[in-house]
Amino acid sequence: MTRHGGPSRPNPAQGDADFVDALAAGHVSLDRAAERGEIAALGARVGVALSDDQAASMQAYLDLLERWNATYNLTAVRDRGAMKVQHLADCLAVLAPLARQAVGKTPGRLLDVGSGGGLPGVVIAIARPEWEVTCVDAVGKKSAFVRQVAGQLRLPRLHAEHARVEALRGAPFDVVAARAFSTLGELVRLTGHLLAPAGVWMAMKGQVLDDELAGVPVGVEVFHVEPLTVPGLDARRCLVWMRRREAAV
Repeated sequence: MTRHGGPSRPNPAQGDADFVDALAAGHVSLDRAAERGEIAALGARVGVALSDDQAASMQAYLDLLERWNATYNLTAVRDRGAMKVQHLADCLAVLAPLARQAVGKTPGRLLDVGSGGGLPGVVIAIARPEWEVTCVDAVGKKSAFVRQVAGQLRLPRLHAEHARVEALRGAPFDVVAARAFSTLGELVRLTGHLLAPAGVWMAMKGQVLDDELAGVPVGVEVFHVEPLTVPGLDARRCLVWMRRREAAV
């Protein structure tokens, strides 16, 4: 393995935690094969088993994100090590909770609202290829990027829509997901027409304040706020799960 300065990889007996922390801090440079191993290790730490092909697809996605980001400003995160933690690990952390909440919906349909560079939609599409994933964004260049990813990584169930989500039409989705997209109440108001009757909203948040919870429309209930631990990320993360009240009956 090629390294350029910085500490060598910690002894495996210490586990992966130290290495993930060093990776996030940018202290370790990896060759391609070793990087794929570390992506798989990030998945394992949040309960997601990634095949070699899936780890390679995640790596290729990072390559595309870096390349397009130089011109189109898809994400404010520029450092590759930080991308692995703040983007890949953060999105991988939702997969086990998604599997628990989407029982009976697999294979299902998921809408990623305000997807930007495809987070979490692309990560979900790679890790759970049986799901039909649609990423919607009001910025054309971001939707074009997701289409490029879908074609280059051969993800036939990954789609991109350039639209304002409130104007989007089509078959309903089992899960409407959003990562740091507006408030919970606004998410519900803008996407309610797109959620299947028994579907759920999955909002990725840092922390949720009481005022935001109070702004959820009367016909919708927050049925679970789930803390997340993201390897290498020193920040609060949680999932807010919502559904229509009649769906809970």
